[in-house]
Amino acid sequence: MTDTRTIQVADVRIGPGAPLAIISGPCVIESRELCLEVGTAMRDRCASLGLGYIFKASFDKANRSSMRSDRGPGPDEGLSILDDVRRALGVPVTTDIHEPAQAERAAGHVDLLQIPAFLSRQTDLLAAAARTGKPVNVKKGQFLSPSEMSHVIGKLEDNGAADAGIVLTERGTFFGYHRLVNDFVGVADMMELGWPVCFDATHSTQAPGQTNVSGGRPERSPQLARCAAALGVHALFLETHPEPAEALSDAASMLPLADAVHVVDVTAKLHAVVTR
Repeated sequence: MTDTRTIQVADVRIGPGAPLAIISGPCVIESRELCLEVGTAMRDRCASLGLGYIFKASFDKANRSSMRSDRGPGPDEGLSILDDVRRALGVPVTTDIHEPAQAERAAGHVDLLQIPAFLSRQTDLLAAAARTGKPVNVKKGQFLSPSEMSHVIGKLEDNGAADAGIVLTERGTFFGYHRLVNDFVGVADMMELGWPVCFDATHSTQAPGQTNVSGGRPERSPQLARCAAALGVHALFLETHPEPAEALSDAASMLPLADAVHVVDVTAKLHAVVTR
């Protein structure tokens, strides 16, 4: 067993001894106004509970099920909006990258780089993210065992990520076709790999590949979030939208904004009990 380090993302601490951190926002950047609406609500609730908050949204959804699905505004407009959110709300921001060439550019606008689950074994992408000097959050591939994340850690550490820090995110494991499940024994095992662990309570409910868009069961997200908080994970990831049915991406798995705020309330209290 390796002692888990606590990392710093701007002014947010993630790891043992720190309050539960919340990483949350809409799946994709739809507009500056939407990002500010969601970010303000989540920031204010986290602040009232003494929790660190990191705003998340994607500038490009490069792994959509269909060519016809909306991919987002792209890096020029998207990274500019993330700058605006960080400046207006005074919170750190994160976004995902899909190609090594995006790493350095995105790192100039965000405080934490995210590696998508489908790309979690891509050596060149991991190396490029690590070399930026920003902390890196890697979502565990749905096809990887928890122990295999040690290889991901090795690739990142070999390229300098140990200085800024690493986060490992659980977001479900394939259970046959069109179904993801969470192995909480495996999550506990990941928590012994030396770096903070985050739990993605919304993508874990996805039903991938059923049609030309992924389905989901967001009504189960609050229950999964409580399980993760009871386990003592270091951060919680929630995608949320004021009107999920109208969202341009992950409409079937995002939580309504009011529900996401309530999830934060409940999980913060539970997490405080099990980690004190």
